[in-house]
Amino acid sequence: MIEKIIAAIEQYETIIIHRHVRPDPDAYGSQGGLAAILQTSYPEKKVYAVGQEEPTLDFLRRLDVIEDEVYKGALVIVCDTANAERICDDRYSLGDKLIKIDHHPNEDPYGDLLWVDTNASSCSEMIYEFYLAGRESRLKMNDEAARLLYAGIVGDTGRFLFPSTTEKTFAYAGELIHYHFSRTELFDRMYELDAHIIKLNGYILQTFELQKNGVASVRLTKELLAEYGAKPAEASLLVGTLGNVKGIKAWVFFIEEGDQIRVRLRSKGPVINGVARKFKGGGHPLASGASIYSWNEVEDVLKELDEVCENYLQ
Repeated sequence: MIEKIIAAIEQYETIIIHRHVRPDPDAYGSQGGLAAILQTSYPEKKVYAVGQEEPTLDFLRRLDVIEDEVYKGALVIVCDTANAERICDDRYSLGDKLIKIDHHPNEDPYGDLLWVDTNASSCSEMIYEFYLAGRESRLKMNDEAARLLYAGIVGDTGRFLFPSTTEKTFAYAGELIHYHFSRTELFDRMYELDAHIIKLNGYILQTFELQKNGVASVRLTKELLAEYGAKPAEASLLVGTLGNVKGIKAWVFFIEEGDQIRVRLRSKGPVINGVARKFKGGGHPLASGASIYSWNEVEDVLKELDEVCENYLQ
């Protein structure tokens, strides 16, 4: 499949790269890393990375703004996006050919070419593997691509702490750090938090609710976020904060954003993406997301999560 993707890239003069809505470092890392590899490998081609920018990730890279006509006769590649409905910028369908590169369960096999590897720690890891497969022919790596891919791997592995981290993950990360970029600066930008977010984290640690089957939950309303001066995207950065609490099997953050309530699910073992799917979401077995549209639905989510944890055998 990698060979087929490289062949398609060779064929097209314009390549437009998308990723999912509400991006995380892996979305930016895989999208931007692939764009940087292609730009340095094929300087004669026009390569764009598009989508709505997430201000908290501007330090990784800024995105391109293009007109609709640029899609005419173009190759479109979507990174790190399991479902077509989650692709940021619905113009992805205007291109001539569509490629999906992803590491989530392939429940929505969209695209003309699909490369899905659920064993990969991140989509950024897959993009580095893509480079390795093509470096003997045409593909080239540069410092910017290495920085972005490293950030994506670090982000999706929780700094190499998540079970998705493999020997291959460490090997690839070890190769990437030989390029010239500051890991210290990158880590600072990824993990330093403003004082008001630290205070919100304190509130979360003081008020989270823990049920008997090891299910924990946090509810962050618009009013509460406003009280702490926090944006929903900033609050989402704190979802992992309960991972060190003894006795928790799985947890969920309910974060109000506009007319929706974002459901951020995490687990230490029980498979929770089935719960996300019941609420029109999805994701990884131990890290998933969904949306609900009323606080009355919170108990429905907790009931489903509690059932999963109750039946979980360690």
